Amino acid sequence: MPHVSVTIAGRTFRMACEDGEEERLSGLAQKIDLKIAEMRAAFGEIGDNRLTVMAAITVADELAEAQRLNGALRDQIVDLERARDDALAQKDQWAQAAADAVEAVTGRLEEMVHAMNVDGRRATRND
Repeated sequence: MPHVSVTIAGRTFRMACEDGEEERLSGLAQKIDLKIAEMRAAFGEIGDNRLTVMAAITVADELAEAQRLNGALRDQIVDLERARDDALAQKDQWAQAAADAVEAVTGRLEEMVHAMNVDGRRATRND
């Protein structure tokens, strides 16, 4: 199992991780270190433990907000998929209605042509 050394708040920690996760773990540690540095700049030296806890709570809050937003986006996707499915079903209904209307008009035109042919034959016979 590989190990990676990370530095958070000026302290170095050696951590185990899965194969191929070294870069990811280092990046996460850098984010935590940056968050602690931001809090240190905002609040001054209030103690490493307190800064670490505040950073952890801030990151947990950001994660909770991201999860909430993710859930809302998933709900929107479900709603959009449902609307798409409804629109496709309606499109199929409209296509069928249009095909039925064309068939009805075609039938009526055929009846008219047939009637004209019959009338035309009668007129020709009477001449």
